Amino acid sequence: MQTKIKIYSNVDLGEDSRVDMGVVIGFSENEKAEKTTIGKKAILRANTFIYAGVEIGDNFQTGPNVLVREDNVIGDNVAIWHGATISPGNVIGDGCRIHAGSFLELVTLGKRVFIGPGVVFTDDPHPVNPSPRKHFGGATVDDEVVIGGHVTILPHVRIGKHAIIGAGSVVTKDVPAGEVWVGNPAKFLKLAQEISCNIGKGKHFPYQEFWKIK
Repeated sequence: MQTKIKIYSNVDLGEDSRVDMGVVIGFSENEKAEKTTIGKKAILRANTFIYAGVEIGDNFQTGPNVLVREDNVIGDNVAIWHGATISPGNVIGDGCRIHAGSFLELVTLGKRVFIGPGVVFTDDPHPVNPSPRKHFGGATVDDEVVIGGHVTILPHVRIGKHAIIGAGSVVTKDVPAGEVWVGNPAKFLKLAQEISCNIGKGKHFPYQEFWKIK
């Protein structure tokens, strides 16, 4: 584990940003490194490693030991917590929260998506096939979706706005907007608006509670 900070010359790091020990920004495996841009007021915690060719907005936060590979576009106010791997080709919308140990590749996230710890997005339906892998492609997740811990999401599925995926589920097909799906394979359980709070009284919409949607 290194303690020195390494920021390459191809990096544009916004003002008022914090960079902790062991952080590397702008690394490239090619001779000519693409530009890496990170907006203002970033907090990059220990041993975060960000490749060249990444575009990140303002108020970005990482936990320790986060890996962000090349060819990622990340919006404003995004947090990626410790041990998460952001492989190439993702588009991550404003206000998303990606929790510890999650893995994303070729995924499109809308705004204010909540991803619990240990969530895995797969991107190759035929992983034993030789290259070129013609059917590569990750999931598309619409705005304000909540995905519980240790969910696995198969390639090419779409999860609709305000949907909720229960912890430990395996999503094998498209999930309509505003529905709760659980299980392996995940199936419809109820509408999101029918969820009751187990602590306290009454019903609430989890995405409204978390994101303060009006």
